[in-house]
Amino acid sequence: MEKLPASTGWSWVKQGFALFRKQPGGLATLFLGYMFCMLAISIVPLLGQLLPVILVPVFSVAFLQACLHIEQNKRVFPNLLLSGFRKPAFPVLFALGLLYILMAVLAIGASALVDGGVLWQLVTGQLDGQSAAVKESNVGGAILLTVALYIPAAMGFCFAAPLIYWQKQSLGKAVFFSFFAVQRSIKAFMVFAATWFAISVVASQILFMIFGRNELAMQVMMPLSVILTVIMHCSFYASYRQIFGVPQGQGVSLEKPAP
Repeated sequence: MEKLPASTGWSWVKQGFALFRKQPGGLATLFLGYMFCMLAISIVPLLGQLLPVILVPVFSVAFLQACLHIEQNKRVFPNLLLSGFRKPAFPVLFALGLLYILMAVLAIGASALVDGGVLWQLVTGQLDGQSAAVKESNVGGAILLTVALYIPAAMGFCFAAPLIYWQKQSLGKAVFFSFFAVQRSIKAFMVFAATWFAISVVASQILFMIFGRNELAMQVMMPLSVILTVIMHCSFYASYRQIFGVPQGQGVSLEKPAP
């Protein structure tokens, strides 16, 4: 894994848009299928609030596999949503989802050192956002501490799912290699994150300028958010592909051949 220049982050974004343009309908349908599955899972008694988070790594490989299919000139179908449920990857991906929640709980729990546990009570629904306790506490500082503590975990989770699925790595090994892959190219990932943040902000502001801050703007923003989320997944695939290589040694280049 070589260090990549900061400009690589912008290149990943462009490659994500290029992938999306090849099969926008198939990718959008896949995402809508995912949202339907999340809605169905959320109504499961007791576990309905946790399962959607635990299963994020399981479903995430479906979008990465879809990007691989597009590179191989294959059609993207909704049955790709089942990709992560296949053995031997599923138990490890499920364990990764549990680790997601554990690290988030630890990070939010640690924020009690700053605000006395107010953020934790907000997240768990014990407090209302407009309550006096929230206004009088240092919730902003607690959020900053939570984010700072969770960033190393996020670096470890970044590529863990595809490494587990495509390279059949153990949970610990996948998190280890993911962390150092991001760490070695941190400038590229900072540009990547900043670019997507800018795209989201600019897109929303343009909608508000056109439609105003009303219900119509919210209705238009929903499908736009779906499209941008799908393209972001495609961009993430481009980053994995450049750092770890084409999965299974297959696929075609996203870049135009040199003249």
